[in-house]
Amino acid sequence: MNVRAGVVLPAGGRGRRMGGARKPFLELDGEPILLRALRPFLEHPCITSVVIALAPEDAADPPDWLATLDARVVLVEGGEERTDSVRQALQRIPADVEVVLIHDAARPLVSRALVDRTLACAAGGRACIAALPVTDTIKEVEEGGRIVATPDRRRLWRAQTPQAFPRALLVDAHERAAREGLKTTDDAALVCHFGATVVVVNGDPRNLKVTTAEDLLLAEALLRVAE
Repeated sequence: MNVRAGVVLPAGGRGRRMGGARKPFLELDGEPILLRALRPFLEHPCITSVVIALAPEDAADPPDWLATLDARVVLVEGGEERTDSVRQALQRIPADVEVVLIHDAARPLVSRALVDRTLACAAGGRACIAALPVTDTIKEVEEGGRIVATPDRRRLWRAQTPQAFPRALLVDAHERAAREGLKTTDDAALVCHFGATVVVVNGDPRNLKVTTAEDLLLAEALLRVAE
């Protein structure tokens, strides 16, 4: 694959369900979650730039291991919401980057194979997200607990990251969103809002997002199994 790619990692959130801890800096089997999330990208030959959007206090005083990690890594102060953080990070991606991947800093078990799949799709000119088909029966429930619908699970997928985009497509969507004051928690939804097509590529069941203390325990168990 011959493409110059950049990566944006929003890493400014606090884990409300983990007592307000700074999730990216929590340790997973002796290493920060953020470092584990970064490693597959830093080891990839196509990745020429990585921009991490941090909480203001972390951007002002990052840990030594992050500040000196790799010359390709740039740290920026994130915005009030995820959309703001991604837009600000995009401004620091070098002009010669052709493809941009967005990855959750709280997904520490992303694999090289998954990076390859999303990167190859975007390098071919299509926006994509990693995702897994839903296997459970899903219920749509209104306030009060009443079930109002049972969606066809054959049409439902669980979104993961990386999400990967041709650079121009993603930048244009964020610029238009800024002008309109549009906020989302998902870059694929932002791109779709402005009429572009986004496809899914097969995700990875191990690529969990660490949101709760139980997720951290599960991630540690998955690491032990892989050893």
